[in-house]
Amino acid sequence: MIRHIVLTRFAPETAEGTIAEIYAGLSGLSKTLTGAHNFGGGRSQSPEQIERGYMHGFTIDFDTWDDLQAYADNDAHQALGTQIVANAVGGLDGVLVLDIEV
Repeated sequence: MIRHIVLTRFAPETAEGTIAEIYAGLSGLSKTLTGAHNFGGGRSQSPEQIERGYMHGFTIDFDTWDDLQAYADNDAHQALGTQIVANAVGGLDGVLVLDIEV
């Protein structure tokens, strides 16, 4: 299984409602794709408070690398990703993506 992890430093003027809408879109998308499971996302509530500005994140699990690639190539995913980048501090510089086998 591959865990897709995305952390974002959203610009301060980005409303929590906007972020929630993006995450709702990703959650809905993950329910339609073969091999995608367990979307979870939101604002950090870490007691450690060492987010370094990356206050929001989400994960989606994929059965295979091919399933992750199908998600990456999906038009709806690309549109939602564009919204994330547009609202991140520094654009793409405000986004971290990790894909790890678990």
